[in-house]
Amino acid sequence: MAQKLQAILLIPVLVALVLGGVRVKRSVDTWQAADDAVRVAELVQAANKYASDAINERDVSVIPLVKGDRDSAVVTKARAITDEDAKRFEEAVARMPKTASLERRVDLVRAGEKQLAAVRANAFTAKLTGVQTEESYHAVQHPLMEISNELGFGSSNQASFGRSLYALSLTQAAESLIRAIGTHHLVEDRGKLSEGELQAQLASFSSYVYLEQVALQEYAGAGTDADMARLRKALSDAAEKGQRQVQEAEAKAEAAGKTYAAPPALDAMTSAIASGATAAQLADRGITPETFFAASTLSFDAYRGEEVYLTDTALADAHDIADSARRDAIVNAAVVVLAVLVAFLLAAWVARTMSTSMRRLSASALEIAGQRLPARLTQLTRAVPGRVEGDVEPIPITSTDEIGEVARAFDHVHREAVRLAAEQALLRANINTIFGNLARRNQSLIERQLGMITELEGKEADPDQLENLFRLDHLATRVRRNGENLLVLSGETPAQQWDQPLPLVDVVRAAVSEVEQYERIELSGVPEAEIHGRAVTDLVHLLAELLENATTFSSPQSRVRVTATRLPDGRLMIEIHDRGIGLPAPDLAEINHTLANPPTVDVAISQRMGLFVVGRLADRHGIRVQLRPSDEGQGVTALAMLPDTITYRAPGTVPDDDTLALAAFMDGTFPDGGRGFESWHDHRS
Repeated sequence: MAQKLQAILLIPVLVALVLGGVRVKRSVDTWQAADDAVRVAELVQAANKYASDAINERDVSVIPLVKGDRDSAVVTKARAITDEDAKRFEEAVARMPKTASLERRVDLVRAGEKQLAAVRANAFTAKLTGVQTEESYHAVQHPLMEISNELGFGSSNQASFGRSLYALSLTQAAESLIRAIGTHHLVEDRGKLSEGELQAQLASFSSYVYLEQVALQEYAGAGTDADMARLRKALSDAAEKGQRQVQEAEAKAEAAGKTYAAPPALDAMTSAIASGATAAQLADRGITPETFFAASTLSFDAYRGEEVYLTDTALADAHDIADSARRDAIVNAAVVVLAVLVAFLLAAWVARTMSTSMRRLSASALEIAGQRLPARLTQLTRAVPGRVEGDVEPIPITSTDEIGEVARAFDHVHREAVRLAAEQALLRANINTIFGNLARRNQSLIERQLGMITELEGKEADPDQLENLFRLDHLATRVRRNGENLLVLSGETPAQQWDQPLPLVDVVRAAVSEVEQYERIELSGVPEAEIHGRAVTDLVHLLAELLENATTFSSPQSRVRVTATRLPDGRLMIEIHDRGIGLPAPDLAEINHTLANPPTVDVAISQRMGLFVVGRLADRHGIRVQLRPSDEGQGVTALAMLPDTITYRAPGTVPDDDTLALAAFMDGTFPDGGRGFESWHDHRS
């Protein structure tokens, strides 16, 4: 009955969980879409800069290339800027969402890029005439410009924003073509033009003047009033800047005693060029390649500035939307989880309350167990039968009908349950106390055992018996170290610590003395250095684990060599070399990672205790431990880098070049590694 009631109450909880999951899924989808919009905005920003610099390259190259200066620094610099933009564009492409629309547009850009090298090589030559050169850049610029149509996530009119940016880019492109063709028209020797080429240039020039006006009207229709006001101000500022430049040039000419023909406004210049007047006639009116290029550049920069503003605004808006979507997703997830948790707890509480009441009403079958069997058990378990009283607060039912009998029966069950629970609790407490005392006594017995073994060693003269005592001493020491491992696993520090610095050589010797095959270990080159007292015990423990593994997993006939070197920055590097079977590179990488990042304590730790203990001890004192293949081509070398915080520098200790290189190598690799020893055991056994 209780299970059925819980199932009924669980149904609305599951429904709430499903609905909440749907809501969270929608929030996450919105977050993902907003994040995609950020990457699209970054792509559009890179594409527009690439497109602007590409057509600017064409414009600034007109005069040098027409004059035959194909190695001009101006041309080289402009092309370098375009090439750098291409790299930035490719980086944005690598991050963009992989949608069919975007990939199609990127493919068009790359198709145009393949033509760019030929256009640069043949620009303004017989292979590619002036207008052909100027219009060839369209193959790269136009696909880049069209990517703007992908903008608009989160706006009230998704197509409007991309349309506005596209129209502005089209206006800028038209102004760029006007600048390029007009400058070419003023520079080129018309006597060398083929028949009809001049008319083609003028026709193209006039068509792009018209296209610019059409694009401006398109921008006015797609953009907002604020967009148009901002563009008008930019163009007005450009015109004022142009007037100031003319006034400054006129003043300089007068100061130099030269005649200066002030150029008209940009609209008048374009009309005069489109009329077909000769370069000399145009120069008399102040229209020269320099004045026209400068005036057109001001308008070009104004369009470019507005374009940059729009792309930056789009990117900022996309970031804001993505941040908001991320916050909404997190909040929705938290609210859903909290609501479901509250609903589940409430349903569980209601189900338990109702099922308890129903069990009380249906407990008449427990009368025998509540009256007779508990009394019998009480007589068998207590020393004085008949004196057992388990008073509990009775159910507030005093009637003598069936419900009252059920209530009294439950009182008996309750009383017995309380008594049994109290006994069980007392039993568990006693067992815990016993185990605690045994653990402490075991530690004390090990210390006493070691003391007795040491005393026997001092009195024994028989070499064979003395050797056996040494082995027994080392076995007991390993048992003690296992106990210390348990303390490390629990996060406790050693109960006894040195209060004075200890020479490094004594620390290493102490570690050697705890190894069963200590006679195979040889020390060499240990510098005169001292270890802080607070780190001595842990360092001895750490080195003992390293040495134990080195001797265990190498040939009994081989030697384990221990060296140490002082580094210039005060650190000490201890190396332990064995001649075992070695480890593959992937296994070394895995072990080093575990050493540098000790895992949390769980059941698996009991099978890999050495690995965890070394990592924990190293982390406690800032020691870096790493395994690497031996330089001798066989075995493994364990490296332990001791920081200067636990060492004292001894004067006149300078490491060799190989040691310095090894220290640099360790500094560069430790963030990716760290290895443990139980894995080492598993691999080498």
